[in-house]
Amino acid sequence: MLASFLMGLVGGQRAMTPLVAVSIASATGNLPGGNGAPRILSHPYVVASTVALAAAELAGDKMKTAPDRVVPIGLVARFTTSAIAGAALAPRQDRWLGAAVGGLTALAASYPGWRARIATMPRYGQTRTGLVEDAIVVVGAITILRAFATPSGRSRH
Repeated sequence: MLASFLMGLVGGQRAMTPLVAVSIASATGNLPGGNGAPRILSHPYVVASTVALAAAELAGDKMKTAPDRVVPIGLVARFTTSAIAGAALAPRQDRWLGAAVGGLTALAASYPGWRARIATMPRYGQTRTGLVEDAIVVVGAITILRAFATPSGRSRH
């Protein structure tokens, strides 16, 4: 469940990052062995769509009109994508628990992440703080996937 929890932390900051991360990992055979990922995650159209949506989110986050991550639709998106990622990273028999851990962690992580961003924006601006946050989130997602899976879906843990 640790991978599901950690990916939920990522999802609290960027809604699409957990989904694109597990979609790419699923397509390349780099999810933990015996995982609970639905097969559709690895479909090329799903991978392409999640990449496009994640790129749009990263770009949109820097706009002055971007809504706060804690608005209801943002929280629903974070919960949903992190729940899918949490299930995909959990053992098949625990996929519902992994989904709950990922989704609920994303909800809880949204608020401190939002407060930190709000606190730093007056000094560093929306674009710079967003770029730093993007880097942390993307590197975090990649690190989580590398730590918990090996090629061909054989788990290290």
